[in-house]
Amino acid sequence: MKTQAVVIGGGVIGASIAYHLTKRNIDTILVEKENIASGSSGACDGFVFMQSKKPGIHLKMALESARMMGQLSKELPGNIEYEKKGGMIIIKDEDDMPQMQRLVNEQRKAGIEVHLLDAHDAYNIQPCISKDIAGATYSPLDAQINPMSLCHALADGAMLNGAKVITNTEVTGIDISSKRVRGVNTAHGFIKSDFVVNAAGAWAPTIGKMVGLDIPIKPRRGQVIVTEPVPDILKSVIICSRYITSKYNPRQVQNPLGVGLALEQTNSGGILIGSTREFVGYDRKVTHQGMQAILSHALTFMPAIRELNMIRAFAGLRPYTPDGMPIIEEVKGIEGFIIAAGHEGDGITLSPITGFLVAEFIATGKWPENYRRLTGGS
Repeated sequence: MKTQAVVIGGGVIGASIAYHLTKRNIDTILVEKENIASGSSGACDGFVFMQSKKPGIHLKMALESARMMGQLSKELPGNIEYEKKGGMIIIKDEDDMPQMQRLVNEQRKAGIEVHLLDAHDAYNIQPCISKDIAGATYSPLDAQINPMSLCHALADGAMLNGAKVITNTEVTGIDISSKRVRGVNTAHGFIKSDFVVNAAGAWAPTIGKMVGLDIPIKPRRGQVIVTEPVPDILKSVIICSRYITSKYNPRQVQNPLGVGLALEQTNSGGILIGSTREFVGYDRKVTHQGMQAILSHALTFMPAIRELNMIRAFAGLRPYTPDGMPIIEEVKGIEGFIIAAGHEGDGITLSPITGFLVAEFIATGKWPENYRRLTGGS
């Protein structure tokens, strides 16, 4: 079998790359060891959140990705349930208000419409939250999406554009000669290719070892609880300030489970309550300790949860990097081998821009000028 590009990984990043490659008329094969969205992309929330991104290239990517997401909701097959509902970061302690004011000021300078609210104004926007808070930040730019629908729509869109999607097929090796990628070995045969994209998420280090790389990505488990369907309660997506701390500065969080509030209500009415951030290797089990910690923390912000029935829980692995930034680059010394992984909890938000960047590089041989500091391009 022969193609121009092989994408390894059928999560939202791999599916987005495959879709954007086919939009550039590049012959593409997507290879997934299980099924589409069977990993992290099928076990996460659907936040398209701007406020949690670091000002700079991270936030710039998120803003461009959000713009692209609106277009994707119109052009992809199926309903990806994209809704611009706005987002809120709840601030529990008064001592945190000056720090959050500084963050708001930085984000405004970077182009985000965001407001610092007192407790009264926050409650007026979101009446279900506790009145016992210091305040909140709010941005109308934040949104939510159905992550599984997005992942499948991207893969389906790629297939409609001519890509092959091969599932239940594990990549077992990568062929390199004269410092250039020549193709991949799979459980079902060899695929000759000029480019190979490692979009395997938390499993990207396994693929990296096939070419002698030690990729600095670690799996971090996130547990999430789902309630029964209820009438609309949440007017926006919600996180707390500790969610951001647990994401970027895990050593500052006293709880070893790394619990931070994350709330969203899906189109079907269920409320997703999360989440943990745990370094437990590749263990994807849901734990009683994790669920108890999530609910205990969530109740301090939204007491109404106590009246709801919890119907299930799930856990996914977030591909963590030490600096909180994804790795998107062609590996020096291995021409044609590209890494696009390490998005941790930002995979859904950053999937459109990541797909665009990788497709642009493969099509032109250059990274877009505005993103070269991220990609390492020259």
